[in-house]
Amino acid sequence: MSLWLCLRFEQLPLQCLSHCEQQPVVVLAAQRVVRANDCAAALGIRQDMGTATVRALAGNEPVRLLERDEQAERRCLQQLCCWAYSITPTLHTYQSDCLQLEIGGSLNLFRGIDTLLAEVTSGIGSRGYEARYALAPTPKAAWLLSFATQDTAMAMQQPLTERLNPLPLNLLQEFTNTVDSLRRAGLHTVGDVLALPPTALGRRCGKEFTHFLQQLLGQREDLQVDYHPPATFSDEYWYGYEVKTNDELLPALQLLLQSLCRFLRNTQLQTGEINWQLIGIDHQVRDVCVRSASNHSDWENWYQLSTLRFAQVTLTDSVEGLTLICEHLRPGQQDSIDLFSPRNQREPLTSLLDRLHSRLGLQAIEKVGCRDEHLPEFAALISSDHPGNEQHSNEHCAQRPFWLMPQPKALRQQGKQLYWQGALDLVYGPERIEDNWWHEAVSRDYYVATDSGGQHYWVFRDRLGRQWYMHGVFE
Repeated sequence: MSLWLCLRFEQLPLQCLSHCEQQPVVVLAAQRVVRANDCAAALGIRQDMGTATVRALAGNEPVRLLERDEQAERRCLQQLCCWAYSITPTLHTYQSDCLQLEIGGSLNLFRGIDTLLAEVTSGIGSRGYEARYALAPTPKAAWLLSFATQDTAMAMQQPLTERLNPLPLNLLQEFTNTVDSLRRAGLHTVGDVLALPPTALGRRCGKEFTHFLQQLLGQREDLQVDYHPPATFSDEYWYGYEVKTNDELLPALQLLLQSLCRFLRNTQLQTGEINWQLIGIDHQVRDVCVRSASNHSDWENWYQLSTLRFAQVTLTDSVEGLTLICEHLRPGQQDSIDLFSPRNQREPLTSLLDRLHSRLGLQAIEKVGCRDEHLPEFAALISSDHPGNEQHSNEHCAQRPFWLMPQPKALRQQGKQLYWQGALDLVYGPERIEDNWWHEAVSRDYYVATDSGGQHYWVFRDRLGRQWYMHGVFE
């Protein structure tokens, strides 16, 4: 059975623009009040008041007047959708201030409605939003019931029509003309309309209004386009006060990274680079890039790297907001772990390299690798190990030792037996290498040899000089 949760953010025009509750703030559209915060409401400022009335009520009290930004509202709704995707994959926006979540299939995951609603309330609150919510078998009924004042848990035990009946018709603002006509006829609530015969209602109110009522009651399918996660991630946090020290940034870092990694797990993606934007009081933006040697979705690892990176940043101006952007996403690959002895798992080498890079800089760490050269003495190289520097491959070094001698040393040979501090047995090979013909021709057959103690060596026979040499020792 479908169960829809409607989250209606009635203060969204205000919350997406203002994050300070210390002074009266009013959002205007066409010189009329759209939303006012609690400080402004305490002065008597109400919705639909004009600008002149607002100034008169404020008197000597300074009031912050903001123009409504519908684009910012849509952006905030999309960020909320990204968060809600961890609750259910079936969701969509509704009107300009609502999220509709189908949570019937998520109840087992959260082990009940109470736990799920607690998760929703915590998630919304941590992001600085407030929402009115309601539950119903259809999305439109859940939206309409979000205007009711009754308790959700108790209301779910009542039939849907009983819950809808007392709601006023003037909530259906998209059918203003129809509602006005019904009110003139003495019909003021949803129950008054639902009591009419369907045939008479259809003739009086038209097809669109009738279809709305049928979708409201679940008698007609309500088709909506489900939300799909974007190709990139972006989220922001507004402090509501001036941040002047790096330590004050840390709680928002953790919150945004948890949001990012929840998004990465839900979409089965990983990343090796994130970008922070510090938004100043003067709206100047400062970029801070954090990189990792591997792609992953571990927020604790990203948090550790970010704190190391921000420790090197000096805040010259106060910060009001923080934005996290991640554009370089890759398909996720889960690392295998030991199921029976997780305590014995050692920290991956990439985690150590990430911390060293963040503390010392990308050029401070170097690695020994291989380049595409045939002769072993030319194949080894030392390079900086940082993301994006992956043109060198180690796949050809599998049968080669890590340590090579500065110069090959001749082996003693008696008959077909080779000696190097004892007799040697050839156990693998040959691998023929021929190169450098344009300068000084080289032709060698390489073998892996062992001694009586089990030590492995890398030896070769110079085919031109007909002599055996020791070139390296395996670990």
